[in-house]
Amino acid sequence: MSQPYAPPYTLTSAIVSLVTEIGEAVGHLTALRTTAKSVRLRRINRIRTIRGSLAIEGSTLSEAQIAAILEGKRVIAPPREIQEARNAIKAYDLFTQWQPSAEADLLAAHSIIMGGLLDAPGRYRSGGVGVMAGQQVIHMAPTADRVQPLMHDLLRWLQTTSEHPLIASSVFHYEFEFIHPFEDGNGRMGRLWQTMILSRWNPLFANVPVESIVHEHQQDYYAALNASTQQGDSTPFIEFILQMILRAVPWAQSKDQFGAQSESILDALVPEPLPANELIVHLKLRTKTGAFKRTMKYLLDKGLVEYTLPEKPNSRLQKYRLTETGRAWLKGLEGRNA
Repeated sequence: MSQPYAPPYTLTSAIVSLVTEIGEAVGHLTALRTTAKSVRLRRINRIRTIRGSLAIEGSTLSEAQIAAILEGKRVIAPPREIQEARNAIKAYDLFTQWQPSAEADLLAAHSIIMGGLLDAPGRYRSGGVGVMAGQQVIHMAPTADRVQPLMHDLLRWLQTTSEHPLIASSVFHYEFEFIHPFEDGNGRMGRLWQTMILSRWNPLFANVPVESIVHEHQQDYYAALNASTQQGDSTPFIEFILQMILRAVPWAQSKDQFGAQSESILDALVPEPLPANELIVHLKLRTKTGAFKRTMKYLLDKGLVEYTLPEKPNSRLQKYRLTETGRAWLKGLEGRNA
């Protein structure tokens, strides 16, 4: 009897560490309450998720335009991009009804994601397909006759694996992109399915806009996919996507969950980098308290701030600088409080 299919990957120390960090971060969050503020927060994060996933595929729609489409308002934009947004909104609304390992649900989701955009959405491709980077083919997907058996193996593995969902979802995401089972829409489907798998582990992930963070690191995303293909297993991609998930977790938190001190620090760093002693003055503290140290470590670990002298973390000339991720988080917070 043949052994069941198992996708190739290695559990590196970096992967184990990232899983632990994400688990701790998620553990500090409470489920979003059904208050008006929480509903608004979930809506904002869903818009970010959809905008990020579509932007990776070349969509030019802004968060404001997607919000307008969500509200049924008229938007001036390319008709295809409007259709893509409507499809994505519907798919993310429905994903709580689907089972990650069910092929019928996968096909139904693709039918929604690519409805009105392909002649035969919801069906595996019948021809060859390659992944392009500009004019260069960086990956030739398996032939069409191998798609269905490969997808059956992958979905069966997903159903039976005892691997942590953070790892299993990342492995699935890479293997799905490697197989490239559909004529089009594979990227957005892979990201949707990973989000769905994670939300089965913890409902919080239905409101964590990982796709938005991936969009900020789009070239690294493709590089990680390519590195895994070249290496012959999904290890590089797992490490990359777990880093994106870890960075995305703070986006799902409301102002009170994130902490007033963290927000105040980020605000202080908007104009220019500051040393620790000036941040302490800004916070009206007398000394560098333990809470302050923990907050700074948290902000550094989440990629919201960074050292100006990363090679000399203990230098007396060291300052803290707001990252693009930190600026994006603050911008999102402004929208929440509007």
